[in-house]
Amino acid sequence: MEKAVEKLFTQEVLEQSFHKFSLNHEYKKIGDFENYVFEVHRDDKPFILRITHSSHRREEELHSEIDWINYLHHAGVNVCNAVASIEGLFVESIPANDGSVFYSCLLTKVPGNPVRVENDEFDDNLFFSWGKTIGEMHRVTKDYQPSRGIKRRSDWYEDDLLSIENYVPNQEKTIITNTKALINELQALPKNTDNYGLIHSDLHSSNFFYDGDAIHVFDFDDCCYFWYCSDIAIPLYYANLYRYPQGNKNIRNEFSKRFIKAFMNGYETENAAPHKWEEQIQFFLRLRDATLYSVLHKKVPQERRTGKLEALLIELRERLEKNEAIVDIDFFK
Repeated sequence: MEKAVEKLFTQEVLEQSFHKFSLNHEYKKIGDFENYVFEVHRDDKPFILRITHSSHRREEELHSEIDWINYLHHAGVNVCNAVASIEGLFVESIPANDGSVFYSCLLTKVPGNPVRVENDEFDDNLFFSWGKTIGEMHRVTKDYQPSRGIKRRSDWYEDDLLSIENYVPNQEKTIITNTKALINELQALPKNTDNYGLIHSDLHSSNFFYDGDAIHVFDFDDCCYFWYCSDIAIPLYYANLYRYPQGNKNIRNEFSKRFIKAFMNGYETENAAPHKWEEQIQFFLRLRDATLYSVLHKKVPQERRTGKLEALLIELRERLEKNEAIVDIDFFK
């Protein structure tokens, strides 16, 4: 979290959130990168409290996210759902000391357990379920229309992280130029209802729980209108990054062949694969390098960077300068 936001996030903000959603005052903090996230309880039942500063999301964006989450939940997809406050609101506003606002939302805690990439359960059965759920989300969402009074969620190109020049060092002109060129290439891709729509956009293994059979999805903070192919690329990207953090491309490529086969087998049980996804996936893998590089510079100042994070930044920088992706698979062999 940025230092300026940290100074504004007081115990009073947290206490007001507890009051508005009638929560017990015992809590466990589980995240503070882009939002403050806590496991909380009401009537001995666990929930997830998320508190978002207005510098990260506008209130209307949160309502758009929640409207879609609840739509998916009511359609039978394994996702969290939003819970109303004692005033009947899904989003509660809490003023900060400088005139800005924190927004509080309460979400159900999904069943299942966190996934550990080094465990035996990180296998083809999980990859199949992962793909199946994303395929189901894409299929179900083709009929989604925002509820009355809810604004349409933003498109991918509105993400401030794509203005990479605002966050990376000025001397990294090659990365800035390459990223802008990549964005232009993506803008030229065809769009239709079978390849473009509202997607999760960040469905890596830390954003779902697994019950041994199915996955249960949460953290829709990055959802946006984007090509479905990106929702295929992101799991592939992070499965490699998390499983082989120092892996060379050959190791990652071999793993990717196994991963994508099981993942797409699952996906295609629910939805037809997007046209030409095999050709386009490299664009989305490269874009994730760019947005990850951008957000790490935005959120983590130099003095807080660990050796592990510095190594990741070097890896990202090298690929971005060379216009390379994290993996390079020939899907047509």
